[in-house]
Amino acid sequence: MDTIQPALKGAGLGLRRSFLSEVVGSPPAAVDFYEVAPENWITMGGKLGKQFRAMTERCAFVCHGLSLSLGSTDPLDETFVLAVKRFMREHGIRLYSEHLSYCSQGGHLYDLLPIPFTAEAVRHVAARIRRVQDILEQKMAIENVSYYAAPGQEMTELEFFNAVVQEADCDVLLDVNNIYVNSVNHGYDAEAFLKAIPAQRIVYAHIAGHYVEAEDFLVDTHGAEIIDPVWKLLGKAYEWHGVFPTLLERDFNIPQMAELIREVDTIKSIQAAWQHHHAQQSA
Repeated sequence: MDTIQPALKGAGLGLRRSFLSEVVGSPPAAVDFYEVAPENWITMGGKLGKQFRAMTERCAFVCHGLSLSLGSTDPLDETFVLAVKRFMREHGIRLYSEHLSYCSQGGHLYDLLPIPFTAEAVRHVAARIRRVQDILEQKMAIENVSYYAAPGQEMTELEFFNAVVQEADCDVLLDVNNIYVNSVNHGYDAEAFLKAIPAQRIVYAHIAGHYVEAEDFLVDTHGAEIIDPVWKLLGKAYEWHGVFPTLLERDFNIPQMAELIREVDTIKSIQAAWQHHHAQQSA
């Protein structure tokens, strides 16, 4: 397929194999775009491969990587980056995003671990991001991640994230739930963090649910409904940065499609409210 999919807009949903067959024949009208981890689909053939092709021919998609391990000191997996590039061209996908984290050190660790918040790490990871962008021949988007410890910390999470984005000259995938989770776990002001993200670099956002382990300890699971404070933080993001495409992540305890669409519709209603507000302000 040579046709490039249209630019992202509206509200999206992470595509999971568990409901692929349900949506392939008649994709829900509420969902404006889908997101997939390329690692899970690049080699997919047979029935699932045909169903995925049918989806990418009808709907807008983004790729959200899981294994590039941008913060690792292992050599960058350029063979994988080239495979992602071919996959995106094959399916007409415009955008590739990854986590600002690492998941390998002499082998894959099967977890997304935090990069030390240091000036040396800024230079290291920014150079790797620039190399990925050179191979892809386009910018990629970097996601702010949840983390539970910060060894060797020389700067704040916000300072580190913004420094990497500036040094790499990349785009931002804004994860609203991760900001909320980290603000509770590490005792910072979620709204101040959100406000300081460079608005011009945000290409889309994630929103998800989490698990409450304790009053002051949340776990980013993508396995529950989104709570009111996270919805309110999304509204603040639209207020300060304008309305941008936003995707619902749900990886565990996946409910019926009607429940997923209910949350997608909530995204769309918040987007519509802030679009109306901004239009009135500029009138």
